[in-house]
Amino acid sequence: MQATTLVPRTADLFDQGLEHQSGAALLRFGAARRRQDGPAGPHGPAGWSGDGAVAWLDAGRGHVWSVGDAATAADLVLHAERELRGTVREFTGPRGVEAHVGERLGLTDVVEWVFRWTLAEPPAMPGEERVTRLGAEHHEELLAFLGEHSPAHSTGPGCADVSCWAGIRDARGHLVACGALSRLRDSGAPLMASVATDTRLRGQGLGAALTAWLTRYAVREHGLCTLWQLAGNAPAQRLYDRLGYRDEDLCTSARITGR
Repeated sequence: MQATTLVPRTADLFDQGLEHQSGAALLRFGAARRRQDGPAGPHGPAGWSGDGAVAWLDAGRGHVWSVGDAATAADLVLHAERELRGTVREFTGPRGVEAHVGERLGLTDVVEWVFRWTLAEPPAMPGEERVTRLGAEHHEELLAFLGEHSPAHSTGPGCADVSCWAGIRDARGHLVACGALSRLRDSGAPLMASVATDTRLRGQGLGAALTAWLTRYAVREHGLCTLWQLAGNAPAQRLYDRLGYRDEDLCTSARITGR
């Protein structure tokens, strides 16, 4: 692993201008743009900086986020794990960071992602006019639907981070698709989550209509929309390409199991 010049946690994550570079949108949209004035608290999360990479801590999850050069980002993750022993349990960084961290620490649940984002409203999708907002009175229905058709969903009804649930119903009034707008924890930027369709009706454009509606809503309300795409999910990649989502932010997440 290359030698990295680490900057103290009082470093500004935005001093290097990395957020303007391709592949660093997670910093641009995911980290609140304010000086990192020490440990997690009222002044912002803990942050570290190196040559061509930065990292910051989501203390609630024990999760270190990083962008930039993979080897330097790995050094920052390792530095954070040493400094905050017992606090850092998982990390997300640029593709390749897991190989460097894995030389020093045991890893599990290694998953490759693409952090995708758009600043523009998408083209209209067939069936988008069928999408309606869903409120708290629909939470039990949403929970049952997700439990049946997307049991591994990331965000559930009643989650405090969610600003909007939306759905599509069939002619009988039964829910056949749903999705939510959540938020990135540090910055509050809108994050699409838990998009699901009835397993018997997949391939009919329901997911495309719902995703387009949620994207349009987020862009109109907040000026952007973000989402996480599992790497290798070709149908999702084609859909997000059609909707105008950028895809240069290749990431890997992993849990730390020990030294």
